[in-house]
Amino acid sequence: MKQKLNVIHPRAKLAQGVEVGPFTTIAEHVEIGEGTVIGSNVTIMDYVRIGSNCKIFPGAVIGAEPQDLKFAGEVSYVEIGDNVTIREYATINRGTRASGKGITKIDNNCLIMSYVHVAHDCHIKQNVILTSYVGLAGEACIDAYAIVGGASVAHQFTRIGTYAMVAGGSLIRKDVPPYVLAGRNPLSFGGVNIIGLRRNGFTPIQIERIRDVYRIIYQIGLNVSDACRKVEEVLEPSVEQNIILSFIRSSQRGIIPHRINISDNE
Repeated sequence: MKQKLNVIHPRAKLAQGVEVGPFTTIAEHVEIGEGTVIGSNVTIMDYVRIGSNCKIFPGAVIGAEPQDLKFAGEVSYVEIGDNVTIREYATINRGTRASGKGITKIDNNCLIMSYVHVAHDCHIKQNVILTSYVGLAGEACIDAYAIVGGASVAHQFTRIGTYAMVAGGSLIRKDVPPYVLAGRNPLSFGGVNIIGLRRNGFTPIQIERIRDVYRIIYQIGLNVSDACRKVEEVLEPSVEQNIILSFIRSSQRGIIPHRINISDNE
């Protein structure tokens, strides 16, 4: 059998069952969990922690220094959870201490498709799907179970809420609230992500609660702050309402606007 032409630092920590393809480079300060499979021509730089049972496809680059002029060579990290798939030529940069975080995180069960770029200090929460050619600028946050369509780009500090779905080719300049569909240019509210919610076990009652909240937020002509107060005045409290209102009230960039003549996907 021919020897694989890998460059694996002798102090890198590879757990039992890790497989590494040919022409792959793994730096010194790297930890990789059990059962992870790393393809050929992958580059894993310093200060990267990868969980168990991940799949990393050829050409991916993980742990490169952040593309941030504030970066001063400090130690910072990439942390990837369990059961994460990173497809061909995706790039995931380390954090930068100038942001106060110093870590780029991808949580469990995410799918990062080919040519995706995850910049410094982003946080990709569990079960997120980033479709091919998505580009996230620094400190973007994608909440659990969200899906971002191909060739979409997100401005720094933007946030996408849980179970939201963003159309391919979108320019994400404002925050996308939880449970919604977002599309068009400029990116706009397109209704509630009903199909996605049903697929993930949301009941008709839960979905109707979400729709009631967004009817008030987007369709009765109030500004966002007044609409949030109106929601609390006229609707019974619920978990879904709390998630939506907390997201909106904590938004630093403001939420996407409403556009007429877009209906829920039912």
